[in-house]
Amino acid sequence: MKFNVIASGSKGNATVIVSKKTKILLDFGISKKRVEHGLEAFSLSLDDIDAFVFTHEHSDHISNAFNIASSNKVYGPIEVLNKLGIKKDIDHIIKPYKEIIIGDFSLLPLPLSHDANETYGYVIKDSSESLVYITDTGLVTEKNLEYIKNLNYIILESNYDEEMLFNSNRPSHLIKRIISDKGHLSNKECGYYLSQIIGPNTSQVILGHISQDCNKEEIALSTIKEVILSVNGFFPDDISFFVAGQEKEIIGGKDED
Repeated sequence: MKFNVIASGSKGNATVIVSKKTKILLDFGISKKRVEHGLEAFSLSLDDIDAFVFTHEHSDHISNAFNIASSNKVYGPIEVLNKLGIKKDIDHIIKPYKEIIIGDFSLLPLPLSHDANETYGYVIKDSSESLVYITDTGLVTEKNLEYIKNLNYIILESNYDEEMLFNSNRPSHLIKRIISDKGHLSNKECGYYLSQIIGPNTSQVILGHISQDCNKEEIALSTIKEVILSVNGFFPDDISFFVAGQEKEIIGGKDED
């Protein structure tokens, strides 16, 4: 399994995940040109994508979905399909914990807590490896934690630094939204959840949906490390940590034999 977090943040999101036979684009909230550039990392084009899978209907995740040539390749919550004007094929409607098979990938949709009608994270597996993608949530439930422990690759939201957020010029109603259970995860919350789910199989962790105004890469990394060390008593030196960004691609995974 290989992946490229092409863009992650409030201005647009897209991630491509590739196995031997199957290519999935997760969200399409950035320009076609940016997506095509990200696909070039694996010598792919949009025509090579087998499925376009969406997390929720917010514009930073679906704004450029009109570039998808075939609606038969689209999977998402019902609100996404409605907004895109796509016929509601029951097999393509994402439902909580209802596994879907796309080529040699299995996708398990995890319902998240966000201010959209339905928001999902995904556990994605092929024959040999596993990945979890969770952003845009104010919390991770105990039930979901059980599904995402000890996976190979973890892409998890680390949206804001609390001090930077509270000292920002953002209005109080927006701050309340961000810190609520239907908002986003702070660096500390991300670190706490990571301390619960990283395991012997985990090789790469990518921090996603970093706020450009209320976070910094070095702060996010240092905070999650401090939390993991505090909770677990040690910090794993065999796991690689990266920070995805709005303009910064993060390529991960490994080639399959």
